[in-house]
Amino acid sequence: MNGTIEILDVVALVRDLPERGLVRGQVGTVVEKLDQGVYEVEFSDNSGRAYAMLAIGQEQLMLLHHDPIEAG
Repeated sequence: MNGTIEILDVVALVRDLPERGLVRGQVGTVVEKLDQGVYEVEFSDNSGRAYAMLAIGQEQLMLLHHDPIEAG
């Protein structure tokens, strides 16, 4: 994973979480930092209704970028 995850960052799952009904690629918003490398992520539909909220380790997340980033 590249970058540091912060509150309100947009992230995507990098693996399925079938026990929660979530699949790789689903997009959520970080709403809380719970511990070192553990975040509360809210998943919402296009109408803004939350359908899942759970604690997820950073190894299961990909930070998404909306602005250009210079490759390093």
